[in-house]
Amino acid sequence: MEDIFKNTQVAFALKSDTELERAYFLFKMIANEPLVRIGTAVTNFALKAHLPVEGLIRATVFDHFCGGVNEQDCLKVVDKMFTKGVSSVLDFSVEGKEEEEQFEAATSMIIKTITFGKEKEAIPFAVFKPTGVGRFILFEKISAAETLTDGEQKEWNRVEARFDLICKAAYDADVSLLIDAEESWMQKAADDLVLKMMRKYNHVKAIVFNTLQMYRWDRYEYLKVIREIANDEGFYIGIKLVRGAYLEKENKRALKHNYRSPICKSKEETDENFNTTAAYLFENRENIAAFFGTHNEQSCLLLVALMKQKAISANDSSVWFGQLYGMSDNISYNLAEQGYNVAKYLPFGPVKDVMPYLIRRAEENTSVAGQTSRELQLINQERERRKR
Repeated sequence: MEDIFKNTQVAFALKSDTELERAYFLFKMIANEPLVRIGTAVTNFALKAHLPVEGLIRATVFDHFCGGVNEQDCLKVVDKMFTKGVSSVLDFSVEGKEEEEQFEAATSMIIKTITFGKEKEAIPFAVFKPTGVGRFILFEKISAAETLTDGEQKEWNRVEARFDLICKAAYDADVSLLIDAEESWMQKAADDLVLKMMRKYNHVKAIVFNTLQMYRWDRYEYLKVIREIANDEGFYIGIKLVRGAYLEKENKRALKHNYRSPICKSKEETDENFNTTAAYLFENRENIAAFFGTHNEQSCLLLVALMKQKAISANDSSVWFGQLYGMSDNISYNLAEQGYNVAKYLPFGPVKDVMPYLIRRAEENTSVAGQTSRELQLINQERERRKR
C-alpha cells in the first residue's frame, strides 16, 4: 500500500497531454509566491475594471480547479470522473455575499445540487457554507453571546429557516449534506445550528454532517461532547474531518485581541489531533459516519490501515475520502482504483464570483509546505512516463 500514491498512470489517466501541460504550467506559477501575489492583484483589478479577462481565466486556472459556471456545465466533468470510480460534491463556491436576495438565491442553488444528487449516483453529497446563507457578522454576534436587535433576530430566524429548508431537502432526497466550517469566532453559532439539524434529520442515518477543523485544539473534545448527546438522544452524527483553511487569519486575530489562539502550536500537533480523532471516529462508528477531507498522503495511509485493522470494507458507505478538484489526483484516483469511496469537491459558479475561492486555492498551495512541489513532482513523473 505504501507506494499506491506514486502511480501517476492511474492518477492522471483522465488528463490529455494538453491538460497535463496546463497543470504543470499552473503549479509552476503557484510555486512562485511573489507571482501569486502579483497575479491576484492584477486579476482582481481586471475583473473590477470589467476588462475582458474572463476567457483567459476560464481557459487556465478556472477550468483546472472548477467544474463549470453552472451545475449543468459540471455534468461532463462529473461523468468523466465517475468512469474511474471518483464521485463529485457539487460546491456552489460563490463567496462574500451580504444581501438577503443573494442568500435566497444561494439556498435555491444548494437545493438544486441536492436534486442533482438524488438523480445521479455520481453525486452522493451536497455541500454549503453557513455564511452562504447568512451574514458572517450575525454568526459572529451569536457565537459571542451578544444580544441581537429585533431586526437581527428576525434575520437569524430566516437563516435558521434556510438551514432547515436545505437539510429537509437532503433528508427527503436521501442525499448526505456536508456543512463546511469557517472561522472560529463565528463557528459556535454554526455548530449549534448544525447540531439542531442532526437532531431533526439524523434519526435513521447520518444525513447532516458537521465539519471539524483539526488545526483547532478543542475540536476532539467537542466531538466527544456531541457524541454523548447523540447517544443520549438517539441520533446519528455525520463528521467531515479536515485540517483547516484559516490558520494565518486565526493566529493574527488571536494576537490582535490578546486571547489564546484556537490553533495547535505546530503542524505535528495538528497531525496528531487529526489522527487521534480519526481513530475515535472508527472506534465509535456504530452511530458516526465520516468524510475525511485530506490531501495528506500519510493520513490517508493511516486511515486505510485503521479500516483494515477494524475489518471495515473499502466501500463501506459510512467512510469517505475527499479531495479538491484539480489537486491530489494521485490520492483520489489511486484510492478509487483500490475500491475506496472517494469524492472530489467540484466548485462551480460564474467566473467573477468564484475568483475569491480560486485565489484562496492559489494562496493555500503557496503556503502549505510541500503541496505544490509534490503536485509538480507527480506531473513531471507522468510527463516523463508518457514520453517513454
